[in-house]
Amino acid sequence: MMHQIKLSDNIYFLGFNDRRTHLFENLWPIPNGISYNSYLISDDKVALIDTVERHFIEDYFQRVEAIIGNRNIDYLIINHMEPDHSGAMKSIVKKYPDITLIGNKKTFPIIENFGIPSSRIHVVEDNEVLDLGKTKLQFQTIPMVHWPETMITYDETHQILFSGDAFGSFGTLDGGVFDDELNLEFYENDSMRYFTNIVGKYCAHTQRAIKKLSNLEIRMIAATHGPVWRTNLSWILDRYNKWSTYSSEKGVVIVYGSMYGNTEKMAEVIARQLSEKGIRNIRIYDSSKTHPSYIINDIFRFKGLIVGSCAYNNEMFPNMESLLSKIEHMGIKDHYLGIFGNFLWSGGGVSNLKKFAENVKWELVYEPVEEKGALKQDEFQKCIELANAMSVKLME
Repeated sequence: MMHQIKLSDNIYFLGFNDRRTHLFENLWPIPNGISYNSYLISDDKVALIDTVERHFIEDYFQRVEAIIGNRNIDYLIINHMEPDHSGAMKSIVKKYPDITLIGNKKTFPIIENFGIPSSRIHVVEDNEVLDLGKTKLQFQTIPMVHWPETMITYDETHQILFSGDAFGSFGTLDGGVFDDELNLEFYENDSMRYFTNIVGKYCAHTQRAIKKLSNLEIRMIAATHGPVWRTNLSWILDRYNKWSTYSSEKGVVIVYGSMYGNTEKMAEVIARQLSEKGIRNIRIYDSSKTHPSYIINDIFRFKGLIVGSCAYNNEMFPNMESLLSKIEHMGIKDHYLGIFGNFLWSGGGVSNLKKFAENVKWELVYEPVEEKGALKQDEFQKCIELANAMSVKLME
């Protein structure tokens, strides 16, 4: 037996907590787990909004049947086709063969490519309304937040926004489901890391979605991951608006690749000088130890980035190369950049960092600093000047 959790008199929360998976999308660490949220509307017609990850199918059906008994499900509304939300879709279609799948024109090619049979489909347009009885559902597409078929479902009757992955968060729901039942400090980092890792590449699309939805009267936000927001909606809305406009804080991320410690020593010199210049938010990361998820998150958070690499087989240090490739892919904008590195018998680190600088088109605050072997006085002083130049930019 489970508690039946209601968003309104006839709308039910069907969520499951995943504490076993180590990497979301087999890429991003989730040490605090994640929830998969689906919603059931029991009206004259019955509708499911999204499903759950396939490992929860058996329990998912039990919860659905505990609410609707032997009734059929009339509609499955597909806000997002990613398998963590569509994982139970094939089983739903098999169990309820008369169900109608609701999606937009970009939804159904993905369904076909996933090999999910769909004998009954209905393609919806923006502003179209589905009448379930007393519940009226409106649809709006929000492409690339964060897949091309992504849409939201808006309950006009109860003013609930079923937002798909938008406004979601990493982190399980440990007892509490609604924001006013939870200590939101738990989600402070996980919600930002969810955005920067999953949605961050599509900040411009997120801004377009926020503007598109701004005319809706929203009393509650029900995402597919994380809390259901019913009391302090501004907590998540303000953060998404801030992150998607690259509004960053005064601070510096220093990340380096070092084999034997010489490049690391340069990072320490730069960090100390930044501190002496009054910069209080300084994060130093070894690219061989810290997962890019956390580094990218702090790059979104802080305005300055200083990157350093030793030379490795005439190239950049491999872990730095991998990290910077991800940063380029994210398309993060409006940052200040500094470069440093080290070599002994051949270059490759700094020269490839320069290529990174050309690609991201951030403002380079000082000429790249490159040492040969142990840090000596001349390059020590240039590290100081690099830090000074970054602090001047951040203090402007």
